[in-house]
Amino acid sequence: MPRPIVATIDIAAMRHNLSRARQEARGRFVWAVVKANAYGHGIARALRGFAHADGLALLDLEEARRARAAGWIKPILLLEGVFESADLAACSELDLTMVVHSPEQVGMIEHARVGRRLPIHLKLNTGMNRLGFTAARAEDAYRRLRASGAVGELTLMMHFANADRVRGVHGPVQATEQIAEFARVAAAWPEKRSLANSAALFLLPEVGGDSVRPGISLYGGATDEHHPAASLGLRPAMVLESRIIGVQTIEPGAAVGYGSRFVAGRRTRIGVVACGYADGYPRHAPDGTPVLVDGVRAPLAGRVSMDMITVDLTELPQAGVGSVVELWGGRLPIDEVANAAGTVGYELMCALAPRVPVAEVD
Repeated sequence: MPRPIVATIDIAAMRHNLSRARQEARGRFVWAVVKANAYGHGIARALRGFAHADGLALLDLEEARRARAAGWIKPILLLEGVFESADLAACSELDLTMVVHSPEQVGMIEHARVGRRLPIHLKLNTGMNRLGFTAARAEDAYRRLRASGAVGELTLMMHFANADRVRGVHGPVQATEQIAEFARVAAAWPEKRSLANSAALFLLPEVGGDSVRPGISLYGGATDEHHPAASLGLRPAMVLESRIIGVQTIEPGAAVGYGSRFVAGRRTRIGVVACGYADGYPRHAPDGTPVLVDGVRAPLAGRVSMDMITVDLTELPQAGVGSVVELWGGRLPIDEVANAAGTVGYELMCALAPRVPVAEVD
């Protein structure tokens, strides 16, 4: 009999979330972001769940090849562009749109020998300060690309640093400041615009642009800490479940697990769950992180190990070996688990390990 852990991917939930994103997009072109193997959900499943997206946005040529091989004929956007000149031929062959964010990439395009003009997203750095051209360098990049003769449709884009924190002071750059900087830099250029990620799409209706790039919302994750996914009409696309495989009853003062982090303050029933950090569960999750055992909440009790976690079943006398444990997803939001572990739902989705069997519902 196989180990009882399983991740279930809900294709219908993915379709539903795309529909919600379309409602918020109000007619704009929707790029469905499917990088990192569709946030751990699988490229092939994403192609089915997001079949009605206008395009896919992903990270590298291998993912693009997989999408084309699976039958995706609509646009594909490479979010980090190319990494060497040789990649430009593949972009042309696969009919890809590429982000250009550095002078080096501009140089590659200027010397490109490809059979068609390449559609480009020129990335402006409006305060995120990772990739993209600052105001001082953007005009030169724009001029060089237009003069190269190798560029077809050119779209101006940016990425928000704090679109998930739209009220109050939350650091040195605010969403409104980034929007204003983008408008200032791009004012003289007639090209299309692409600004909104999931948070901006759902929380900043004033953000304009011709296309949007939702990611986490398509998988049923929260766009920010103040708006649970369900409050935005989103449904979880991934449920991770396992079962109790052992029960121990320990006396007051007895410890559980590596490092003896959890010490019982009373006579305690400990349930052992077949799930650990080698499955993608966060090793740094503290005592008290919630799970659902037969639909009832129970707290983590003891350090996460490679193949197991331990939970306190003292208040659940009905639970025992074979009880179903939801780690996240259906009735336990992934973002609640992530918040308890000091991380984000993105990480938990992407960290799902290859050894975890995956089932599908539709």
